[in-house]
Amino acid sequence: MPRISFFLLVYFFSASVYAQNNAIGFGEKLTYTASYNMSGILTDLAQITMETSPVKTSKATLLRLKCTATTYSKWDNFFKIRDLYESYVNPKTLTPYLYNRDINEGGYFKNMKYTFSHKNKMVKSVLKKKNNYVEKKDVSIHSGTKDIVSTIYNIRLFDYENMTNGSKKTFTILFDREEAKGQLTYLGKETLSTAIGKRECYKLEVGSNTSKTIKGTLWLTSDENKIPVYGIFKIPVGNGELKIKSASGLKH
Repeated sequence: MPRISFFLLVYFFSASVYAQNNAIGFGEKLTYTASYNMSGILTDLAQITMETSPVKTSKATLLRLKCTATTYSKWDNFFKIRDLYESYVNPKTLTPYLYNRDINEGGYFKNMKYTFSHKNKMVKSVLKKKNNYVEKKDVSIHSGTKDIVSTIYNIRLFDYENMTNGSKKTFTILFDREEAKGQLTYLGKETLSTAIGKRECYKLEVGSNTSKTIKGTLWLTSDENKIPVYGIFKIPVGNGELKIKSASGLKH
């Protein structure tokens, strides 16, 4: 299996607005099964967990958005993944202040940290790799640009009830120190049978313009929580899906 970050597979969960957060609170936990098409067979490879928690600083209480990806033990000898992605955001708007990406994928190690200065439209980044390699770099960003984790959660803030079929939203995400443009298209509602029951969902189509082009379709519950319950994706080296296993600590 090619070395691909599992959170590139959920890249299409991304959107970028400074909307008010009425969907996500402290203590939420969502668990997913990530599957990948191997030799024509869709195979369950990893578990993805998304959790929220409060973090107190000297000035405010932030919302920690923590995402992890772990291959199931039977696949560790083939391609072991232990990934951590996290963002520390304003609880009311999900605007990111700090971001950390720490990945171990098939023996490949990488750590990336961002410190956002939205007023100055600048991100201070620190990249670390094996053999004590450290590289610091300041990156200019546009207004509204976010890291991948905060954008995953921001998609849940849109008012889909007032969208018409075919309505589009654009977003900008900073990944590997590069901004990428993307577009979300609202496709109406569908009802799905999931591990947490039958749910009416908003159906969304998402794509990006990066060299690692990802196209996919995502279903969010059409309630106040708007949690992702199912996603299918297509990338240059294959395709796969994400299925929810469990959900707890929901705000509504």
